[in-house]
Amino acid sequence: MRVTVFDDEIPAVVNLNPDLLAALRRAATDAADDGVELLVNGGWRSPEYQRRLLREAISKYGSAEAAARWVAAPETSAHVRGEAVDIGPVGGAAWLSEHGAGYGLCQIYRNEPWHYELRPDAVDHGCPPMYADPSHDPRLRRKATPRGA
Repeated sequence: MRVTVFDDEIPAVVNLNPDLLAALRRAATDAADDGVELLVNGGWRSPEYQRRLLREAISKYGSAEAAARWVAAPETSAHVRGEAVDIGPVGGAAWLSEHGAGYGLCQIYRNEPWHYELRPDAVDHGCPPMYADPSHDPRLRRKATPRGA
């Protein structure tokens, strides 16, 4: 999928958190003024689609632990919550890496230069330190289910 942040008929775009989408649209407008296009390679995802991506990653990387460096479970995925977006092409992600904090848009993982989430405090304080990869993100750890629940 490669669509613009202005494609209002695409669920991956319109189901994003409204504040995230507004920041992306402001950034995309300014990027266009610099001759750079920001495309959405991945945005909101259904739990079913995220589950499929996880299964494919486990198959590709050989284990759930290795796959966790790249794909979160549906229960913890920021994409499923509409709180993350994958930006392309490479030039678009590079532009956002340089200018994103001014819009509150931050790269979260060092191994995923395309993955951005909204961090409103970044406008004034800069983006927080990145996690090495999603397996280091405490937000993505599944909560244990009590026995009998």
